[in-house]
This record gives sequence, structure tokens and C-alpha cells, in this order.
Amino acid sequence: MSELGKVAVQSKLGRALRLSLLGLAIAILWCSHEHRSHGPRLVGYELEPPENAGECTESVAAQQLPNWSGKVPLRQAFQVQRAVEKARPPADDQKLPVDLSQRSPERMIRDPYAAYSAVAVDVSHNEVVLTDENRFNVLTYDRKTNTRSTSVSDPKRIIGGLNTKIEFQCGLYIDPANGDVYAVNNDTIDTLVIFSRQAIGDVKPDRELHTPHGTFGIAVDEQTKELFLSVQHDNALVVYNKMASGSEAPIRVVQGSHTGLADPHGLALDEKKKLLFVTNHGSTHDVAPRPEGPKREHKRGGNGFPLSRDDAVPGSGRFVLPSITVYSEDAKGDAVPLRTIQGPKTQFNWPTGLALDVGRNELYVANDGGSSILVFDASANGDIAPIRTIRGPKSLVSNPTGVFFDHTNQELWVANFGNHTSTVYNPQSSGDAEPLRVIRSAKASDPVPGMGNPHPIAYDTKRQQLLVPN
Repeated sequence: MSELGKVAVQSKLGRALRLSLLGLAIAILWCSHEHRSHGPRLVGYELEPPENAGECTESVAAQQLPNWSGKVPLRQAFQVQRAVEKARPPADDQKLPVDLSQRSPERMIRDPYAAYSAVAVDVSHNEVVLTDENRFNVLTYDRKTNTRSTSVSDPKRIIGGLNTKIEFQCGLYIDPANGDVYAVNNDTIDTLVIFSRQAIGDVKPDRELHTPHGTFGIAVDEQTKELFLSVQHDNALVVYNKMASGSEAPIRVVQGSHTGLADPHGLALDEKKKLLFVTNHGSTHDVAPRPEGPKREHKRGGNGFPLSRDDAVPGSGRFVLPSITVYSEDAKGDAVPLRTIQGPKTQFNWPTGLALDVGRNELYVANDGGSSILVFDASANGDIAPIRTIRGPKSLVSNPTGVFFDHTNQELWVANFGNHTSTVYNPQSSGDAEPLRVIRSAKASDPVPGMGNPHPIAYDTKRQQLLVPN
């Protein structure tokens, strides 16, 4: 085809596209007007083919042009237009368009260091395991590690990478018999992953269990071989066989308006008294009753899952005071808690991680929003103050989200999301007590952006500040 012929076809293509878009706009306006008046509505608009559209058999776009209106997505029409424009040589005073999709950012706000979110001790191997919700790793350290403020702790092993399915791991459990690592993902990958103690690097999990979206805490009863998980968004608890895998369903669910569950997070079990303790941040909503008949299928193939956000009653969302609710370990359905610790005296501010000292009958709470560790009598009920707290600059407690009581070594471990540290204390510590030892993913002088799973941001033009919800 001659250059003159190509120009003629391009001109016809552009004219036809403009007519198509004009027709679409007229159709939208017409439909909108007629819809309001409940009269007849225009449901189609077809352009006549341009004259001599088929003369150039080499132009596929010209042959398909009559079908653009109403039969080919508008996005495809724009793509064709862009292709035509790219084929047209630029004018002398015009520059070729620049592809900006791969350009590097001018600057980046991110934390290059691990942000510890959960902690557990492998007593048999004298190791401490920490999850990192910032760089998506599970790290193992020698339990006796103690790092000064100007240095960084060296882990013995790191598990991380695409094959591991480790991302926002927030719940952690170490099998006391073999050292297997159980790590719960809270957001992006609805999967509990299990690794052997020897796992290292970017390896596949030895076992996976598909979980409801928003799982957070984990606890295991080794006597009954039952695994407990909290489900944040659906205000529920799910209980599985410990060795469950794949899309197996929970063996029972705790959920309902009488449970007192309100954005549940941490879990702790008293295997002797058969009690389950749960921390609640305090946001909740009503859910529609479960339909009668056969168990409904979960989208992943299992059944028996809790009612999800799709079952939420519109307009029922509300905030209540944060709490710790206590249940019989075999609770199911819309179970009423046996006791509830709740009220202004508790000092609860996003109570998250939870650990139990059965010997002293004491409950340790990682109080995230209050940057403190709260200690309660495990038999407490109602609006009652903690019997002691650990908080202050010397303690290094900063936005703690994980806590673990090491019964064998009589030590209390804390994962501090707010300052790159995991700290360990005498469990009887109180006030601004210095830790016995410190594990550090960064130096004390390194800044802490404080971001964890950031969502769409906003810009405050008055103060010239970025607002980042996490």
C-alpha cells in the first residue's frame, strides 16, 4: 500500500473511532435520561461502515471497524487508536511518547530491617524463633543471644521467599516434640504453613492448612491434638485437628453475638483447667444466622468455616471496649464466655499477644497501643487493674505484638514491633525494668518507619504530610 493510501486509511480509522465514541456518549446520555423517566431506553448504537473500508485488504483494523460500537470493548478501541497513533510518524515539533511504567521512584519510605511480630522458644534446642512481618521471614536465634545497641544480632537460620508462602506471619507455635515451626498468615495468603526445624532459605512448607481470611493467633493443646486459631475480621475462633492439611474444615467454630469476640487476636491455653483465653481489640459486627440444611461449602473446598464478612449485617458495625474473654476449651457455636476482663482499669489498648504462666496463674498481655506488658491474675474477671506492668524507656517495650512465657527457663519473651527488638525479662519484672537480653534486627540509632501492611495513602496539603494507614 502506498504512503498516501496508508494516510487515507488512518484518517478514516480516526474518523470512525471519533464517531463511535460520540455515539457511545449519546447512548449514555439517552439511557440516563430515559431511565429517570422510565421510558424507552436506547440499548444499541451501530455506525455504518466507512466508505471503501474494505478496499485495503492489508488493514485488519479497517475490516473490524464496523464492529467496534457495542460489540468490542471500548478499551480495545482505545488500544487500536494508540496503535494507529504510534504508527503515525511524529511531527517535527513533537517528541515520541516516553514509557514511564518502569521508571525508578525518586525516593522510597520503607524499613529495611525485620519488624518482629511474634516470638516462641524452642526449649529442646535452646533457640528462639521470631516472625518478621516487614521483610516476610521467620528467623531463628540462639536463645542466649544478647546484642548491644550499636550492633545487629545474627540469626542461625532464616526461612523466607516465594516458595515458603511466608508474608504477614503473626501467629507462631513451636512443636515441643520435634521443633516444627507453625506460622500463621494474617492477610495475603490464607494459609498456615508448617516447616521442620531444619528448614532454611526459600523452601516449600512441609505441610499447609488453608485457613479463613484474617487468622491471627495460634494455640495448640498437645493432649487433645487440637489446633486453635483466632479469626479477626469474622469475630470467630476455629479449631482443627493438629495434623490437618489442605482444605480440611475446622472441627468446630465459636462465633455469634453472645461470644463477646470482637476482633480477636492472641490466644493462650490452660491445658490443665481446659480454658481458652482470647484478646479482643474491640471492633465487631453482627452476622446473619447460618442457613439450615447441609454445611455450606467454603470457596476452597472445605466446609464448616465461620460466617464471613459477606454474611455481615449491614449497619451493625460498632466498637466496644477491648477485652480478654475466657471460654471452656471445648466451646463451640455462640458460646458465652465464662469470664471477661474488660474496662478502663485494665489499661487495654490493642491487647494482642497472650501468654500464660500456669505455675503462678498469671496472664501476660502484649498491650500494643499502650507499649506495655500487662500482667493479670489468670482468674481475674470484670474491670480490674493489672497486678503489675512492664513499660518505660529502659524496658525497651515498644508496640509489643507477641509475648511468650518460657516455663523451663523461667523467662518472659516479648516481640517489639516498634523498635526492631525482641527482649527477655524475669517474669516477675515490673515497671521500667531493663531486659535480661536483647535481640536486634537493627541498631538502636536506625529509624523505625512503623509501617506494617500499609494501605492506600492520603496527602495532607495543609501540613504537607503523608497519611499512611496500616
